[in-house]
Amino acid sequence: MILSNRIFPVLALLFASLFVFSSCEKDDPEIANEEELITTLTYTLTPVNGGDAVILSFKDLDGDGGNAPIITTSSALRANTTYNGTLDLLNEAESPAENITEEIAEEDDEHQFFFQANGANITVEYTDTDGTNPVGLETRVTTGEASSGTLTVILRHEPAKDAAGVANGDITNAGGETDIEVSFNVTVE
Repeated sequence: MILSNRIFPVLALLFASLFVFSSCEKDDPEIANEEELITTLTYTLTPVNGGDAVILSFKDLDGDGGNAPIITTSSALRANTTYNGTLDLLNEAESPAENITEEIAEEDDEHQFFFQANGANITVEYTDTDGTNPVGLETRVTTGEASSGTLTVILRHEPAKDAAGVANGDITNAGGETDIEVSFNVTVE
């Protein structure tokens, strides 16, 4: 009985301190770099020698699920022509729209765009870097002879930029996570 009278206060103090310490912990874990919602991607191709720009546009204002995205190409690309390309990305689910392009530019060492032409006689070269490796917000697009197919634009978060072929735009060994992937129907005429 004497032993239990001495143990009870010690156990009560122990349980009380455990409650106090555990209640100080955050209930919600912090996510290191939560992925942004990208609702809009615009790839503007402006002919180097003048003329109207070609706009490749993707909009999915409700994000994954819900309504299908709207994917458009404003006009055909001209054969044997060089274009300067610029990418703009937005989160239009927020008001005002959040400019994701700025975030990618600020975290350029953690992002890279990849461009894959299938059937279309198009090549894409990087014209911007993170200081060492390509990013892809700015490009040079060159068309060949008349053709049609798709041009797929893929944004990878934390790719292995030093992996074989990645600096030349080969996504095979890039790794990382895909933030957005859009295929545009394109015609070269």
